[in-house]
Amino acid sequence: MPIVYHCFGGAHSSPVAAAIHLGMLPLDGTPPPEAIRAVPHFDTTPTDHWGRLLPMGQDAHGHAVFVMGHGPHAKLALQALLDGYRLAGGDPDQLVVVDTLRCVNVWMRVGGYLSRRLGLVRLGRPLVIWGTRRAYPRLASLVRETLARCSATHADADMRPRS
Repeated sequence: MPIVYHCFGGAHSSPVAAAIHLGMLPLDGTPPPEAIRAVPHFDTTPTDHWGRLLPMGQDAHGHAVFVMGHGPHAKLALQALLDGYRLAGGDPDQLVVVDTLRCVNVWMRVGGYLSRRLGLVRLGRPLVIWGTRRAYPRLASLVRETLARCSATHADADMRPRS
């Protein structure tokens, strides 16, 4: 069961959520700025990667975890993702797609815009890290919900009769 965390740019909230999911960052407490900065794809994803699945790793249950930025075209990108998964033979009901944008605060938006859009990394990155640390409890809560959803789906699969 692939898990895709997505947000506008794929550079801040989705990589942090995926890192929490994979145990790279803690579920409890707030990590120091350097731990957030070290997350793969954090504040480095260029706009030409929008719509691409960027691998983050495999979770404890063997699920592949990805991040994706979609820019201003979320509905189109997500529909293409679901259709592509279906065309590749996957069951879209087994694809877990998690929107992390609801966890983003104004500091993350401003910092991300300065860093990724305007290229003012020295100014934007500290702001986005500060904002990410403030949003961290919401991101961790979202990951807890996702882990519970994956566990429930895993349990349902274990209850199905085998042929």
